[in-house]
Amino acid sequence: MPTDYLAGNRLTLLNSGVDYFPALLAAIASARREIFLESYIYANDEIGRQVSNALCRAVARGVVVNVIVDGFGGRNFSADFLPQLAAGGVRAMLYRPELGSLLGRFRLRRHRLRRMHRKLAVIDARLAFIGGINIIDDDNAPPGLRPRYDYAVQVEGALIKPMLQTMRRMWEIVAWANFKHRYRQPSPIASSSTPCGTQRAVLLIRDNIRHRNDILNAYLEAFATAREEILIANAYFLPGVRFVRALRAAAGRGVRITVLLQGKTDHPLLRSATRALYSLLLEWGIRIFEYEKSFMHAKVAVVDGEWATVGSSNIDPFSLLLAKEANLAALDRAFAGQLRASIETAMRAGAREVRREDLNRHPWHSRLLRWLSYGVVRVLVGVTGYGQKHWQADEETAAVDPGER
Repeated sequence: MPTDYLAGNRLTLLNSGVDYFPALLAAIASARREIFLESYIYANDEIGRQVSNALCRAVARGVVVNVIVDGFGGRNFSADFLPQLAAGGVRAMLYRPELGSLLGRFRLRRHRLRRMHRKLAVIDARLAFIGGINIIDDDNAPPGLRPRYDYAVQVEGALIKPMLQTMRRMWEIVAWANFKHRYRQPSPIASSSTPCGTQRAVLLIRDNIRHRNDILNAYLEAFATAREEILIANAYFLPGVRFVRALRAAAGRGVRITVLLQGKTDHPLLRSATRALYSLLLEWGIRIFEYEKSFMHAKVAVVDGEWATVGSSNIDPFSLLLAKEANLAALDRAFAGQLRASIETAMRAGAREVRREDLNRHPWHSRLLRWLSYGVVRVLVGVTGYGQKHWQADEETAAVDPGER
């Protein structure tokens, strides 16, 4: 395991928006100096309006409020919220705004898949949130998908410092790219270094500069040391060769591996591509469950009841090779046990196990469609250039050892 886990944290697991938004709104209401907030989606619904109103009230108290929303995930943010937030004194910007005409089509090819997919908040350098939950109501979905099932973590303690640093760095980059020089941070407040708990955790980010593989490598290191159990719940699961090879190696050592995936989805193409891998995983003894009760958006995992991760990163090429992501990883049996119990409760309440005989009953054209979907997703990754290079590198590494295929 990595050695840079920070001690002295208090981690509170938050299950879906029903836990997350009351905690976030309470933190915003208590802010006195500074708020940073990042979200991929910022929806014009009851939650979006509550958060916006709370942010404006914070500014009225003298709090400096900084908001970044992704330009694709939050493509309606400019029309829905920017006027209100600007009038209220909130400093809000878009990461890579969507563009029109020819330039927009060029960005579709080269940059559209490189998004800011993080969901982070830091309040007064003393309280933070990280996870997979956007600024959107759990029930803001088609009737058959309600409510969203997801996770976030409330953080207090030593991990606040690196979280605040990465958010300030993002703010400076986006302010420079948007020519918002007045939004620069002249004198940031210091983060609290007072330990307030006993839990060990590390911030994992993914970007295209110094942290290209931090999240992927954390998974691989956890799998390499697994001895008893790997439990994964992930919304969009299309792993590369290194990830699959690590799962196969763990399964070969007798590790029990369970993967909880979407049964109901907002991206049928990705789900179909994922199902192309089912036969292989089942052959290795990996159990697969599909969550059918509602829309599962979680990106979490637990290994041996001790290592756990919660964050924004899916296990697919878009998250692991392209987007800006943020995960928390913890080495703590209490936190890992709580997350494991929550996942198992969700599985009992709304998941169905996929068995080999289920796949054998599917007609040939269904199997063909799954592999065609897999190929289409590969092409989408390829048009970004960067992602294709690293995806191919994984395959070439695997190709030198035929036994791992």
